[in-house]
Amino acid sequence: MKIPLERVRNFAIIAHIDHGKSTLADQLMNATGLLGEREKKNQYLDKMDIERERGITIKAQTATMEYKALDGEVYKLNLIDTPGHVDFTYEVSRSLSACEGALLVVDAAQGVEAQTLSNVYLALEQDLEVIPVLNKIDLPSADPDRVVQEIEDVIGLDTSTAVMCSAKSGEGIEDVLEALIAFVPPPPSECLEAEGLRALIIDSWFDNYVGVVVVLRVKEGEIRLKDKIMLMGTGAAYEVLRLGVFAPEMIDKDILYPGDVGFLICGIKKLADAKVGDTVTHKINPALEALPGFSDIKPMVFSGIYPVESKQFEPLRSALEKLQLNDSAFTFDPETSDALGFGFRCGYLGLLHMEVLQERLEREYNLDLINTSPSVIYSVETTKGDTLSIHSPSQLPKSQEIASIAEPISRVTLHLPEKYVGPVLKLCEDRRGSQVEMLYNGSRVQIVYDIPYAEVVYDFFDKLKSCSRGYASMDYEVVRWDPGDLIRLDILVNGEKVDALSMICHRSQSFYKGNALTKKLKEFIPRQMYEVAIQAAIGSKIIARSTVRAMRKDVTAKCYGGDISRKRKLLERQKEGKKRMKSVGSVDIPQDAFMAVLRLDD
Repeated sequence: MKIPLERVRNFAIIAHIDHGKSTLADQLMNATGLLGEREKKNQYLDKMDIERERGITIKAQTATMEYKALDGEVYKLNLIDTPGHVDFTYEVSRSLSACEGALLVVDAAQGVEAQTLSNVYLALEQDLEVIPVLNKIDLPSADPDRVVQEIEDVIGLDTSTAVMCSAKSGEGIEDVLEALIAFVPPPPSECLEAEGLRALIIDSWFDNYVGVVVVLRVKEGEIRLKDKIMLMGTGAAYEVLRLGVFAPEMIDKDILYPGDVGFLICGIKKLADAKVGDTVTHKINPALEALPGFSDIKPMVFSGIYPVESKQFEPLRSALEKLQLNDSAFTFDPETSDALGFGFRCGYLGLLHMEVLQERLEREYNLDLINTSPSVIYSVETTKGDTLSIHSPSQLPKSQEIASIAEPISRVTLHLPEKYVGPVLKLCEDRRGSQVEMLYNGSRVQIVYDIPYAEVVYDFFDKLKSCSRGYASMDYEVVRWDPGDLIRLDILVNGEKVDALSMICHRSQSFYKGNALTKKLKEFIPRQMYEVAIQAAIGSKIIARSTVRAMRKDVTAKCYGGDISRKRKLLERQKEGKKRMKSVGSVDIPQDAFMAVLRLDD
């Protein structure tokens, strides 16, 4: 049954992490009869094992529901459940481009958090109708009146349309559905008047059996089975082999109408052909211009990924290409390391993004990998006047060729209860931060700091949660680049420089970091038959050292009594042997040692 355009609603669910988006999506699907008793399970749209284990949403998922409203009409609701963590903001912005409205889920106990603000601004930038939904109203600590006032004061949203619900118990779910129908506008009627087809690719992934699966929002025109289509970005042409919607599993359709969000399979084997943000049109009578896609987002955290066995290099390249199709904010380029051989320098939006992608590589593609410690991007001005972007410490020119090094500065917005202000301010000051503003809103405080991005990206979030007992939330964005007194800290193991362990840090912290890292590495590097020196150096100057003691056989055990020269002779011979061993021996550095940089404060 075709549902008229005026009864179609496309909406996303946005919220801070752990405010109940996925649970609300489950209840909406239950209320519209999409899930039978056998299919029901918590966080149904979180398909990946990692999402379920960590309790977070990583990939935006879609579901098409039909709902008979109180006015007696049947409405088609296209839901997109989005991630809540700051590292997956790009995923959220892509999802919002397929919608006309958004449900802003706010925890009735915790109130407005940092990512709540960030996501609502993304929605308002795209001119979406935002409906506040207060979730978890059945909690003993819930205070809906305070939170409603907070939404008005902090975000500036009109809360007269706010809906109260409990996604866990199902209370108020019908009110949410009715609010969607009442306040989210249908797709614009102009899309019915357009002659050609224009559909926006909002997501895609590689399936081993059917090739690339494309998720798209039909903006104008209709798309049918057996249609000849063209991807406007690359000019590649295909025939539509399969068409349908997610409800919430794949359901085949013969036709997708304007306003629909569905999937398309047409045997695309080239990963580069199905770029996210591209426009799909008919090959015959194509559209004159493509839809505005998504702005390219630049990764800010980089790390090296190397296969443990060199024969896995090509499977790793293939796996990275497939992951990049699924997550266009992720980048990779080949690189070589003296210590680790051939691998890739990969770019991510943040540390959680990095952890998730590395875990997916190991689980989904059965790869054994070595991951180097992460670093952020730096801008280097050389004495010749050139400007270089440095993704890893090994790319840094010699110190005499450097005129200045600029580091990215992030503006960090923190929301926390008043009693934790002291410890949080100390944490920001310790991370070389400078305060921008501090606003009090009842018992909640909003603090804004400018902090070097390298200080934010490692373990700032963990430390923030520790010093605020889990009550503080944060959001950040890179706002500018400032020159600083930055140096490269090298690590030498057994006199050989290990480029994968080098780091760029501020000169004032170099001694502390060098000392902490050499001590940390001592725990991970196994003992050899000879003494192993672990040193931290700036240029040719050694600033810290730890020693892994040698395993020692007691060669004098068989000597009982007799002349001391017999014992001395045996010890001298052992000493010569260890010296010879040290000159030809190499130290295998385990994977844990490369991640020791992240645990310097433990």
